[in-house]
Amino acid sequence: MGTKTIRLDEDVYDRVRAEKRDDETFSEAIDRLIGGPSLLELTGILSPEEADEFQEVIDDVDTDARDDIDELVDRFE
Repeated sequence: MGTKTIRLDEDVYDRVRAEKRDDETFSEAIDRLIGGPSLLELTGILSPEEADEFQEVIDDVDTDARDDIDELVDRFE
């Protein structure tokens, strides 16, 4: 695997350095800190039907959460 040179603002560099473990490189620290695959890597893993099912579940959860929040707001008014 090749390497790239990147520019970081000093405050970002300081934050990464503060989180970097003694036994890892900056590249390893950044990889650990950003965690997991990129969202772009997930493109295409679901069929359109599966994506629709997931969206329906997400919408239902959002609606339920909104209803719960509205109920709490009503109790405190």
